[in-house]
Amino acid sequence: MTYSEIHIWGDSLARGIVYNEEKGRYAISRERCTGRLQEALGCKVENHSNMGATVVDGLQWFETFRSVPRALCAVEFGGNDCDLDWAYVAAHPEEPVRPKVELAVFEEGLTRFVNEIRARDMKPLLVTPLPLHAERYFRWVTRGLDAAAVLKALGDVNHIYRWQERYAISVRNVARTTHCRLLDLRDVFLAQPGYERLMSLDGIHPSDAGHRLLTDALIARARLDPDAARNKLLRETLDAPATAVPSIAKIS
Repeated sequence: MTYSEIHIWGDSLARGIVYNEEKGRYAISRERCTGRLQEALGCKVENHSNMGATVVDGLQWFETFRSVPRALCAVEFGGNDCDLDWAYVAAHPEEPVRPKVELAVFEEGLTRFVNEIRARDMKPLLVTPLPLHAERYFRWVTRGLDAAAVLKALGDVNHIYRWQERYAISVRNVARTTHCRLLDLRDVFLAQPGYERLMSLDGIHPSDAGHRLLTDALIARARLDPDAARNKLLRETLDAPATAVPSIAKIS
């Protein structure tokens, strides 16, 4: 293990948020990545993520962060960046929908994040947002709103999924153009049979089982530091633009 420390920047996914149906509120999952990651990798792990955060927020927080040479910095955004003002959409279904952070601004922000991490002698790792469950999420965000008006604005329920998918593609594009390592959690989840069981009632946050899966994937990816890669298979895996984490788990 060659990382001095691990720092995580992201939104509620990285924070470890789950919807607790018994209590009827959001809570921190017992399977969140921070504790298990620190135990598995034997180095200090700090989580700077917050619920509702966008890449714009993350960059602002990163400006005041004291650099740690050789630290791994995982960057996970997109879920809130692509989100809509659902009350506004319901009230103005004829207008084009607009995200909190436009796609071009999101991609520019991720690129800047990667460059600034490297400029501080740290190692970036980009993480894709998870796939949401369109039907559950639609029911969740339209509570107390005119669902028919929201549906009129979207065209169909699965438009939500396709809209979010563009932000995941953007993360992959930035990883490719900046030659940055990538943890494709979206692919990890979609590879699971019946991935909806890994999602909470709201259709966008992972369940405890989902957090356990993503933590396993993050541990496997973090263990594959390029400096420690000693065989051709590992080098080829690290050079791939989009990493298939299930294969990495077997390699490690």
